[in-house]
Amino acid sequence: MTTSKLQITPLGGLGQFGMNMTVFRYDDQMILVDTGLMFPDEDLLGADIAIPDLTFIEAHRDELIGIVLTHAHEDHVGALPFVLQIANPPIYATEFTFGLVEGKLQEFGLLDKVKTHTIRPAQRFTLGPFEIEFIRVSHSLVDCVALAIHTPVGTIVHTGDFKVDETPVMGEPIDLKRLNQLGDQGVLALLSDSTNVEREGRTGSEKSVIPGFEKIFDKTDGRVIVSCFATSIHRLQIVFDMAAEYGRSVALLGRSMLRNIEVAQRYGYLDIEDGQLVSPAQAKKLSPSEVCLLVTGSQGEPMAALARMSVDSHRDASILPGDTVVISARQIPGNEKSISRMMNHMFKKGAHVIDSSVARIHVSGHGRQDDLRIMFEAVRPKFLIPIHGETRQLYRHAQAARKWGMPTERIVLAESGDVIELDETSAGVASKVTVGRTLIDDSGYGRIGDVVLRDRKHLAYDGIVLPIVAINKTSGVMESAPEVIQRGLALSDDGAAFLNKARLLVGETVSGASHEERVDWAVIKEKIRLDLKRFIQKETGRRPMIIPVVLEI
Repeated sequence: MTTSKLQITPLGGLGQFGMNMTVFRYDDQMILVDTGLMFPDEDLLGADIAIPDLTFIEAHRDELIGIVLTHAHEDHVGALPFVLQIANPPIYATEFTFGLVEGKLQEFGLLDKVKTHTIRPAQRFTLGPFEIEFIRVSHSLVDCVALAIHTPVGTIVHTGDFKVDETPVMGEPIDLKRLNQLGDQGVLALLSDSTNVEREGRTGSEKSVIPGFEKIFDKTDGRVIVSCFATSIHRLQIVFDMAAEYGRSVALLGRSMLRNIEVAQRYGYLDIEDGQLVSPAQAKKLSPSEVCLLVTGSQGEPMAALARMSVDSHRDASILPGDTVVISARQIPGNEKSISRMMNHMFKKGAHVIDSSVARIHVSGHGRQDDLRIMFEAVRPKFLIPIHGETRQLYRHAQAARKWGMPTERIVLAESGDVIELDETSAGVASKVTVGRTLIDDSGYGRIGDVVLRDRKHLAYDGIVLPIVAINKTSGVMESAPEVIQRGLALSDDGAAFLNKARLLVGETVSGASHEERVDWAVIKEKIRLDLKRFIQKETGRRPMIIPVVLEI
């Protein structure tokens, strides 16, 4: 029996999709499994990404002895550069994961500053009190792994993102044999992906989309334009195979599509025929029946290739009458409106648009209930900790586990920030640490604080008013009539009359102030702001941001 307990602290990924990041800590040494981000909702104005609050990492940076990555999706690796700006431990991942992460590290000037260790599935390595084993799993990306983390209190299995696919398009299937061996040896706790638990049955194999693509290529005379996640290497291979079978050359549009295919080719994960890839310029010279375009933008992102093509703003291609556009990806919650707008533009241009609602051209990379049951029955853990999902998914995972025979008292339902303590006989939430999200703007460096976000929402909902007045610093006399400028303030048809009243009010406020108030910029600004605030609220019912400007003459 050990005297210390293992602590597992998810800093993100529980209670929301994305920001997957989990700390494993034992005797003041800790490892970090995954460093994910999430893409924020539209109401987080100007925020391009959100990463977990790294306060805990900063407080324990000297204890961090390694970062382990399960796969290369952004919700598992996107926050890596920000973690490395706080601490710089060695990183362990598979070959293809490093291939995609390399560009991210280079962008932040970190590539030459970090130690990386490429680990193959079935290989073990030791970090302090942890012996870690990579176990191959199936997902929508290649080279993905689950982790067997052997600790002094017992073995922990962390599934990463997975489904049970015995017939992947490329590579080997999930290693159920090794998972069963671990179950035979005894697993203390299973941390299992809950993303798709609300759907019954099994998630289909990647090969299940081949008939749908085959039908599309067979019946299409014009160009075939396929948009999918640039990380969906299995899907990309299917498109290349179909294009080769039907005599179509393939052109790539979108920076991430170009980068990921280059990395996949470099490491031998894509089989592309010689001469099959052509440039967008070369594709324009071919007949439509000889062209397939692989493009980014399946989520309707305004600056991605497909959305720009749909409104004729892409320099290399546009949507043309007779095109068949295949959106081979699920709609991420929150993106429905942007995808719908994009599809409307394409229909107006005479394109035929196919998504997963009308044809089977997408399959999830996350396991449904029966996949989760197969993982559970292979591992046979003493304790189950549902991870990766919103709160309802975690609870439904627990409900399903009870049907599989797991006693309620051995299921640990946690949320981000909970410190789960385990020993050989017990597991439960013992305490809580500070968690949350840090919003990052498109520079990649600028943090957007709560005050900034509040101000942006204020401006978005109520607008801004700038009263401008010129005052002689010595005499305190106004040198000219005040000016009032507004942006975003909802006014009646007679907006000019409103602004004229506002100018007169500002003039009266300054004239009615004492000499001492007029020559004290802070005082006169606040008097103007308060008087104008009361006036605007009475006239319009709105509360715009008011920023008085006093010009010193």
